[in-house]
Amino acid sequence: MKRMQKMLIMDDGIPLSAILERPASSRCPLVIVLHGFGSAKDRPHTLAACEAMREAGCATLRFDLYGHGESGGEFRNHTLYKWISNTLAVLDYARTLDFVTGIYLSGHSQGGLAAALAGGMAPDRIRGLILRAPAFLIPRGAREGILLGRSFDPAQIGDEIQMHDGLTLSGNYIRVAQTLHAEDAIDRFTGPVLLLQGDQDDLVPPEDSQKAAARYRQCTLRMISGETHHFNCFPEQMKAAIRDWLLARES
Repeated sequence: MKRMQKMLIMDDGIPLSAILERPASSRCPLVIVLHGFGSAKDRPHTLAACEAMREAGCATLRFDLYGHGESGGEFRNHTLYKWISNTLAVLDYARTLDFVTGIYLSGHSQGGLAAALAGGMAPDRIRGLILRAPAFLIPRGAREGILLGRSFDPAQIGDEIQMHDGLTLSGNYIRVAQTLHAEDAIDRFTGPVLLLQGDQDDLVPPEDSQKAAARYRQCTLRMISGETHHFNCFPEQMKAAIRDWLLARES
């Protein structure tokens, strides 16, 4: 098998654009990597995280989620249900790879929330979670009526939501998010978790990550001083935390 492969993974007729990259070892763990809201699999902070994972001897499988990047679907129609379905489809594919000795799940922001939710659904298939600034605020904000920089009546959502940057989301994005409870997923996942958070994050409250870390059974919280939401200020600290945590798990 080539060390880098581009592929399409299907989820109920939707093509998901993915890239599999392997280290030199023949058999190794694999990390499935999810990007965040409005992002894609090729953003610098995602590539940096993947590099750290491969430096720890793991393969990486990063992919564009529904309505993002090179994958199918329209952005306005994406929901967390669809992202969870995408994640489980990629997990099913990863389990068919004969070189894989175990699977980790990693995500940033909304992708971190989706990874945590999927982890609670398939704790028997996931060796560990690596969550970077997971957006646990999304379900709460959807229920309280303030999300994505907009206030709304959570009981009268409407057909669509206009975002500050001119993009439009279906009201179903909010309806779906209102039904999700990250606490249940956290309680169901008993494996090891690495949670990375910048203390200067202005999109995801750092205290949300602190509460999640306290609730997980086996969580290492790495709060990076001066770091913001996209881990662009001190990427080497993020990379070192990921690399060291994986090496400790796999040694």
